[in-house]
Amino acid sequence: MSDCRKQLPIEPLELDEGLVMGHPIQITLGDVSLEAELNDSETAREIYEALPLETSASRWGDEFYFSTPVQRSAAADARAEFAVGELGYWPPGSAFCIFFGPTPVSRGDVPTMANPGNPIGHITDDVEPLKSISGGVEVRVEAI
Repeated sequence: MSDCRKQLPIEPLELDEGLVMGHPIQITLGDVSLEAELNDSETAREIYEALPLETSASRWGDEFYFSTPVQRSAAADARAEFAVGELGYWPPGSAFCIFFGPTPVSRGDVPTMANPGNPIGHITDDVEPLKSISGGVEVRVEAI
């Protein structure tokens, strides 16, 4: 069983670009609720200001994604590979992405976006329950 808390620290995470975690959110997909933190990037701040978000989430391998009202281009720290439990923003689709395993473009077990995206945070709970959820599920993201 995968436990993202073993891969990502729960305490504030100092990223290479000087970004600090610290905007707590709750993500609910169907009956599964997970706590997460957004970092202090411009993209994450805009998403935080747009909360709450309610929509339908699509599934692409072991990634859920859904549209947001935020319009951002790729940031300086944009990348294609993410960690299990990490949250990203995909600029081509203005999408919020939740990674819990490999995607169809992954080489091996590393979650990978189709194009580079902006890292925006991480889930602080176990992501294993996401594996049992199908695409089309209702999602709500809110500040806590």
